[in-house]
Amino acid sequence: MTPAAPSTIHGFEFRSLDGTVSIPLADFAGKVVLVVNTASRCGFTPQYAGLQKLHETYAGRGLVVLGFPCNQFGGQEPGEAPDIAQFCERNYGVGFPLSEKVDVNGAAAHPLFRFLTTALPGVLGTQPIKWNFTKFLVDKAGVPFRRYAPTTPPADLMPDIEALLG
Repeated sequence: MTPAAPSTIHGFEFRSLDGTVSIPLADFAGKVVLVVNTASRCGFTPQYAGLQKLHETYAGRGLVVLGFPCNQFGGQEPGEAPDIAQFCERNYGVGFPLSEKVDVNGAAAHPLFRFLTTALPGVLGTQPIKWNFTKFLVDKAGVPFRRYAPTTPPADLMPDIEALLG
């Protein structure tokens, strides 16, 4: 018998950027979570600064920002884990958790992204992620709340984050 698919993000886990630690998303139960597929060589890469600002502003109130580097869109995340970590720290002071590099679409997509894209389809009901810096906001119970386009600046999520934090 196949186990039931998770109904919240709390049934998933990811590996740290260096691949050495498995992090269960259940660790973030009771927190609002922002999941973003990221890349270091994208026109939207400066959004790292806005994501870091959200992290600094709301972490104390229960927001967790999670970055998932992905090289599926124009080869814009070609580096290895040390390169990604150094780039994010040096250029944007990123202090929120980053996962190991993942796929977000296709047969090898990380299970979390398969779950999120099914729960929150994009424009016209399409599931695949179209580009880097697609954002998924998840409520404290681990239920996907809203999907945002890559063009949506992180600051524009503040009203929804505030509402979910209470």
